[in-house]
This record gives sequence, C-alpha cells and structure tokens, in this order.
Amino acid sequence: MKIQGLLALAVILLVNAAPLRADEPLTLRIADQKGNMRAQLEAAQALQNLPYRIQWSEFPAAAPLAEALNAGVVDAGIIGDAPLLFALAAGAQVKAIAVNKSNPYGTALLVKSDSPLQTASDLKGKRIATGRGSIGHFVALKALTQVGLTEKDVEFRFLGPVDAKTALANGAVDVWSTWEPYTALMETSGAGRVLVDGRGRWAGNSYLAATDQALADPARRAALQDYLERLDAAQHWAYAHLDEYARTLAQIIGFPEDAARLSFARREMTWQTVDDATITQQQATADFYHAHALLARPLEVAATFDHGFNPDARSKTLATKHTGD
Repeated sequence: MKIQGLLALAVILLVNAAPLRADEPLTLRIADQKGNMRAQLEAAQALQNLPYRIQWSEFPAAAPLAEALNAGVVDAGIIGDAPLLFALAAGAQVKAIAVNKSNPYGTALLVKSDSPLQTASDLKGKRIATGRGSIGHFVALKALTQVGLTEKDVEFRFLGPVDAKTALANGAVDVWSTWEPYTALMETSGAGRVLVDGRGRWAGNSYLAATDQALADPARRAALQDYLERLDAAQHWAYAHLDEYARTLAQIIGFPEDAARLSFARREMTWQTVDDATITQQQATADFYHAHALLARPLEVAATFDHGFNPDARSKTLATKHTGD
C-alpha cells in the first residue's frame, strides 16, 4: 500500500481505539472515495435525522479503501468490481450488498488529441499507462483481446492517475487507460480523446461492500440498510438536479464544472439489489483476471454477495423529502 494509504489507516485505527459510552448511538464507519457517496448525500440533504452516527474515512483510490475493509477498521465502502476481487483474493472478510450499475463508456483508453492512433488494433507495440489490476487495466486487456492482441504486444506502465496523466502529456506513454472523471477532464480540456471506450468490455458495476463483522450485527445491518436507501435517494436527487450537483461535485474534486457534470451525467448510475446477472458478470471478471495471471488462483464469487439488502425501499420518499423543492 502507498504511504498515503498507510497514513489513512493509521488515523482510522487511532479514532476507532477511542472508547465509546454505552449510551452513545451506533456509529457506522463508512469508507468513501473523493467526490463520491458523501458528496451526493450532503448535496441532497439525505443525512438529516440519522438514527446513527456516520464516521467518514476518505481514500484517494480503491486500493487503500480495500485495505481498510480488509483490516476491519471500516464497516462499509464503495468499491469497483476489480478492487473487490483483489480484496477477496487477499482474504478480506467482506461481502457486496448492493450494486451501482453504470454506463461504462468513460472507462476508456485515452490518447492525446493529435495522436495518430485510431483503433484498438493500433495498440501493438505501444506504451499504456494504467493502475495494475484497476478497471482501466481490465478494459485495456479486453480491448487487446478483442483485436487478437495480448499484454505481450504492448508495454504496460503501472502508474497512478496523476503520474499517468503527466506521462501521456509528455509522451512517456502513448495511451492512458483510466476512468471517470479523468476521461471527461481530458475530453473537455482538449488534452485527449477516447481511443477505445468501455462499452462491451466492462460491465460498469461498482459495489457497496460491508465487512462480515458488520453484517453479523443486527443493529449494524439495519443501519446499513437505512444508509443504502439514503444513498439511492441521493443519487436520484443528483440526476434530477444535475447542474446544482455538478457545481458541488466540481468543488469537491477540484475539476472544472463541465468535466464534473459530463463525468457524472453520462455514467447514468442506478443502485440495484444483487441479482444473478450481476454475479455472472462478476464471475466473468474474476475468470478473466485469473486467465491473465492477475489473480493467482480461481475465485468463486457467488459466496461474496449478501442478498438481504434493497436500495430502493424508500428512495422516492427520501428523494422528495430531502430535495427542499
């Protein structure tokens, strides 16, 4: 784990070590990534009248968030399908309790606006920046496979988003395989264009995952159900108030408003209960990673889902209640 992830975990451990009085309300420990769940909940005023407390922990990316789940220092967090697989393969005692379906277009292979590359077939011999095991890595491998190429036909450079963006700009790499909001930022700034998008290559699934320990506690399960309903309501509100939410999101992530708006709008996200189709998609992702030696051994994913949660239980009521309209 990177230093920033270790520091974040150390802070969480110190906070969680503080004793609580018996009369204090339950505290739900939620792991978030910048500009994600908390931003929507606060913008939609969906955190009013909570019957429990929320202790937020913010992470710069999915990998350190997965480590926090694995360490049991948070109860739940939002995580993409690939990082969840790696967490489970590492022995993390967690389960996905709901899925956020999205349009996968913005998880894409980007090139500079003036790049001569035009199709996935042009990737042969090129240098691709992405995060190892990330969904960007997954989409890049899928794009290669679909045109008869393999990872041996390209040179992967495993970099974080900031370094990858710089590497593309200065020509150190030819392609950057990334995700939103970076894709929207590159497009709206004119610094890059989409060479290959994620449609037909990635399912577009992210999950709310919770630790087995949290799920075994009836009071914490009830709090997680309530939290999920509020999260669903806030997402409905954000799409119904797109311009207003884009302003809030832009401030949180430090991106121009047009990039923030585009990245959120075109993802078209919807929270759903976990169904058989979702499990099939997750198994296909696990099998693909194993085939490419990113997972050391096969992983059966069916047991890593908890079917006892419903994000839509009262979303319409909450969405109306907290909009202030």
